Amino acid sequence: MAKKKMVKTNAVRLLESEGIAFETIEYDVDDGQLDGVSVAEKTGQPADRVYKTLVTIAAPQALFVFIIPVAQELDLKKAAKAVSVKNLDMLPLKDLTKETGYVRGGCTAIGMKKPFPVVIDQSAERLPEFVVSAGKPGLQMKLAPADLARLSGASFAPLVKN
Repeated sequence: MAKKKMVKTNAVRLLESEGIAFETIEYDVDDGQLDGVSVAEKTGQPADRVYKTLVTIAAPQALFVFIIPVAQELDLKKAAKAVSVKNLDMLPLKDLTKETGYVRGGCTAIGMKKPFPVVIDQSAERLPEFVVSAGKPGLQMKLAPADLARLSGASFAPLVKN
């Protein structure tokens, strides 16, 4: 049986070029369930180790990327404080691909069209590894949060609603 070729997204290429240890995990997207909790279930990963990437916007046109546990909700006030802006809104989904180069269910903090400020929820700081999108629906990557932070220039801060 032929070995299946690994999908190479921009994120995967960047991790490889930097020599960062990671593992990819594929999952089925045919059912249309792309939310983070469903992805955690499909990949057999604990939901508290699977993180989603959210893109926000502050006036005028400043984008910020936040990475939080899939079962949690982004606290926009905490997020704004973490990036020193007055307030944030979620980037409209219709603008996601145009701004980042990624689609819903496949957005990740590395390999975007342009680099944006990235903040990872402080809960990831203590984890040896976590799972985030690898740049396309159906593909996740498991890596150390510190490695993703280093590659994306991210900081850690409290970001989720209590």
